[in-house]
Amino acid sequence: MLFKRAFLALLTVFFIAALPRVAVAMAGNWDSNEQVKVRIVSAVAAVGDRETIPLGLQFQLQPGWKIYWRSPGDAGFPPAPRWKGSGNLKDAQLTWPAPKRFSILGLETLGYKDEVVLPLTASVTVPGQPLDLNSQIRYLTCKEICIPYEAKVALHLPSGSAKPGAYTHLIDSYVSRVPGAGDRHGLSIRKAVLLSGTNDTQIQIEAHGRERFSKPDLFVEGPDEAIFGKPIVNLSEDGKRAVIQIAALGVKPETIDGKTLILTLVDGDRSMETRTPVRFGGSIHAETSSPREENADSLWRIIFLALIGGFILNLMPCVLPVLSIKLLSVVKYGGGDASGVRIGFIATAAGVVTSMLAIAAALVGVKSAGMTVGWGIQFQQPLFLVFMALVVMLFAYNLFGLFEIQLPQRLSDISLNAGGKPSTTGHFLTGAFATLLATPCSAPFVGTAVGFALSRDSSEIFLVFGALGLGLALPYLAVAAFPKIATALPRPGNWMVVLRHILGLVLVATAVWLLTVIAVQIGREGAFLVAALLVLAGAVLLVRRLPGSRLGAHAGKVVLVLSIAALALPIVRTPRLETTAPESLGQWQVFNQAELSRLVQSGKVVFVDVTADWCITCQVNKKVVLDAEPVAGWLRGENVVAMRADWTRPNSEIARYLASFGRYGIPFNAVYGPDTPQGIALPELLTSAFVLDAAKKSGSDMRLVAQ
Repeated sequence: MLFKRAFLALLTVFFIAALPRVAVAMAGNWDSNEQVKVRIVSAVAAVGDRETIPLGLQFQLQPGWKIYWRSPGDAGFPPAPRWKGSGNLKDAQLTWPAPKRFSILGLETLGYKDEVVLPLTASVTVPGQPLDLNSQIRYLTCKEICIPYEAKVALHLPSGSAKPGAYTHLIDSYVSRVPGAGDRHGLSIRKAVLLSGTNDTQIQIEAHGRERFSKPDLFVEGPDEAIFGKPIVNLSEDGKRAVIQIAALGVKPETIDGKTLILTLVDGDRSMETRTPVRFGGSIHAETSSPREENADSLWRIIFLALIGGFILNLMPCVLPVLSIKLLSVVKYGGGDASGVRIGFIATAAGVVTSMLAIAAALVGVKSAGMTVGWGIQFQQPLFLVFMALVVMLFAYNLFGLFEIQLPQRLSDISLNAGGKPSTTGHFLTGAFATLLATPCSAPFVGTAVGFALSRDSSEIFLVFGALGLGLALPYLAVAAFPKIATALPRPGNWMVVLRHILGLVLVATAVWLLTVIAVQIGREGAFLVAALLVLAGAVLLVRRLPGSRLGAHAGKVVLVLSIAALALPIVRTPRLETTAPESLGQWQVFNQAELSRLVQSGKVVFVDVTADWCITCQVNKKVVLDAEPVAGWLRGENVVAMRADWTRPNSEIARYLASFGRYGIPFNAVYGPDTPQGIALPELLTSAFVLDAAKKSGSDMRLVAQ
């Protein structure tokens, strides 16, 4: 009996001593750093006669740190193991548990926090022989900052019985989180289409669940160049049907049409994955209101806001370049007849509305081509800027009295020959031109209306922009309704000549401003050549008026040739490219959305200013608010970072950033901080009170603000 007890005791000690060795044999050593530990673990104790071995890459992360899924989203890259130096290894395949979405500052990333095991299936070359795994794993881990690492891990599995071991349950628990066909969780995706009736790339799927959905999310993988945003989810009344709409950025709809996408649907612990071809196939409607149906009820509200915003646009600094045209359109009717006033101002209003609809048509075309859209983006095009500078100078030369001769009819209509009786066509073109020149910047309610319109189909874009044009034309319509506003003014006389010269100088200043913007687009040399051609055209008109001049009727033709030459310059000149680092912005950093996210996560307060050289309201905001105390003092604060995004030329990153706030025009400013990581958008016209109030809400220490 004593011998038997001794034998059992020795046997117990042996097994207790052996258990840790078995466990160690089923897990490799940790590769550790301050943020992450990673190793290989095995679900079996030995190779046995298996052809495949269930393994896992185990990551343990410090609080707040994350690694990325196979499709990381807007930033990052996933763990990438290499198996060089392994023995008896034929192949190794990773699978990916359903990730979590991390949304911050408009960036959407997908990955894992705390701990994750990536299931790994290793195929052996010779079953029954030991397996030696050696891997170099390149991965990225992020918190306030992102750090790339390369881990070196290893595991030796001997030959012998392939019995389950200490890590079997751990690996199996993560295998169960790998999305499958959906049957296990009662999930299915029954339809996936590209939405018709939209000009941007929108994908919509119809998902069904055996049980009610809680908070479904959709991850889409497709063409490498496509970036998929955060989905909009609408549930049916019983919660078992979800209509999910997601935008694909950076690609045209035709790029997605007919392609097979990988769709991963996740709802809590439930998930599924399917490969689905998508084509244009009409809309899917949920039993509940879809975003399109919900917004349909607000279309009339948006049209009303567009009407108000268009009227307010008349009061914005952006209309300063057309002040001469607006004033002249009123004062030249002094002592005139009411019928002429009505006809002229109705024609001008029609030009305003038509010009706004032309902008809408251009934006629809740009959207259809899959390009970036935005309010005022015509000022990013050198050809448009040169055309506007040309027309502005023709207006100025007319006001200086250089058009006493008869130019060709079209040029005469454009110049409006203010010395005589302008035609209805001339009034119409005045309104059209004034609108094109007065709309590089946004105004209160304009951003809301334009943002709504540009997210809709073509018909709604035209409706909203038509309302904007009508609002902008309201002052002209008011004069047409009450012509005494104009006829009560003094009759034209010598005072009118002086006023014309003053207003002509205002237009020359406008042309100089346009030339400074042209210099950014095509370089200073190109802008100088445009300026020289415009001055030369004025010289031709002036010389024509000198006694004994032989230019005669040929002056108009010469001016026309010079005008065509000026318009050709942006076409023949290659736009200037930035080949060096941007010039110093002083206290301002160049806008970078990834850096913005990092700064906010580190506790900084960030002020973002989206501006452009062609945005006069932006320049007013800088002069009156941003570069003046107390805001300038706050921006110099130790814990405050000022970022500036220059949209003078097309920039898709800035366009996407604006769109994340539902904005498509500038000026745009936002304040971020520990208490407001999603940002507080500010009004178009800034005041110190608006900025400092947002700063206080963001968590900024307002004791640092200069008194």
